[in-house]
Amino acid sequence: MSATVSSTLEDLQEGILDSIKQIVPIPYEDVSVPIVQKELSLQYGVLVGVTGSVKGKILYKADADVFGSIGEVMFGMTLEGEMLKSFSGELGNMLSGGLCTHIFSKGVTIDITAPTIMDGNSTLSGFREAIEVEVTFQNGNKLAVGLMLD
Repeated sequence: MSATVSSTLEDLQEGILDSIKQIVPIPYEDVSVPIVQKELSLQYGVLVGVTGSVKGKILYKADADVFGSIGEVMFGMTLEGEMLKSFSGELGNMLSGGLCTHIFSKGVTIDITAPTIMDGNSTLSGFREAIEVEVTFQNGNKLAVGLMLD
């Protein structure tokens, strides 16, 4: 991995962790960051495109009930069906927006595309470099964030 790609991924990682801390009302207690070799697999998640100075994708993935539990803490009600999908997309949008704000403070201008909900066995590949930031919240739930550079 080149120094530029490495520093960009580090800035994105720092930005996504800051965004999670600001938006998700459940403290996280552990973070692991494996480098992804060729592909990311998921069962449920939100895909957001990144444009501007950095081009790539952000994938928020977890079991649907993890997105639901975050929504329940944020809104005080159980989210299911279309409401859960809508919330999942909006959470991806909010986290990505926070990332944009953070990375802008580093002198990098990026923008995001509308979120896409992915439901069912899927695999993403075709990126140049990627890391997956896995956050474990205090309640034991895990959210993985794939940061992929094109």
